[in-house]
Amino acid sequence: MFTTLLKLGRVSNLPTVWSNTLAGAILAGVYVLNDSLVLLLIAMSLAYIGGMFLNDAYDRKIDLIERPDRPIPSGKISEIVVFCLGYGMLFASIWLVIISAERALGIPQYAAASALALCSCIILYNIWHKNNPISPLIMGLCRMFVYVTAAYALLREPSNLVIAGAIVTLCYLIGLTYIAKSENSDSFAAMWPIAFLAVPLGFGLMRSTDSMPTLLFTLLFGGWLLYSLQFLMNPAKRNVPKAVVSMIAGISLLDAIYISSVGFTNLALLAVGAFMLTLFLQRFIAGT
Repeated sequence: MFTTLLKLGRVSNLPTVWSNTLAGAILAGVYVLNDSLVLLLIAMSLAYIGGMFLNDAYDRKIDLIERPDRPIPSGKISEIVVFCLGYGMLFASIWLVIISAERALGIPQYAAASALALCSCIILYNIWHKNNPISPLIMGLCRMFVYVTAAYALLREPSNLVIAGAIVTLCYLIGLTYIAKSENSDSFAAMWPIAFLAVPLGFGLMRSTDSMPTLLFTLLFGGWLLYSLQFLMNPAKRNVPKAVVSMIAGISLLDAIYISSVGFTNLALLAVGAFMLTLFLQRFIAGT
């Protein structure tokens, strides 16, 4: 059962959520690890895992045909249990965000609103991502609100940089999700959404004018992005799942760019560590 739960939650990708939360806090202007930030890390983890549970629950009929080895169609766990656990984790996530914001600020309203928006996007995506042309945007908003929630749970007036970083990540997720949606197709319906993947490079180069570490992290991210895209180049050897999980891991490299761009190179290395941990865990637990 424990292995089934790990598979349902795609927990191999959790380190990217941790680096998102850390980057959101640092971009906002929080530079110390405190109990509020720890609560946020747990809250965002629950939101991610809960969303993954609901993804399997809502996709159970399609998985019965396309992915019969998934936990629900294979009979390893019932859909009712998965629905209850998924929604329960989303509720717990919002509750923990409110507690975190109360401890840090005493006013949880903005953080609670952002957490509610995050969970609403997660639910909307899972209910309405098949045959939905704007589903990449909705998925991008899910990641975007991780940064925003972390910021407003820890500071009354976060730096505008956190919004800039959140928007850049939104763009990256639009391109990534568009590619993921083509997994069962022989080709892409259009190529222009993939261009969104390049937005982080522009941000990194712009922020690296006076920061050599930021330039190095940007080059590392760019190199990894090219590595990920090469799984799509040869039609005869096209491997969309491999490209997608590689780009998911790359989200933490993007966080390293953000963190280093405000002068915290040592903390940026934590994001690189999250990238490496994600790759390691993906060897044992599928990231898609």
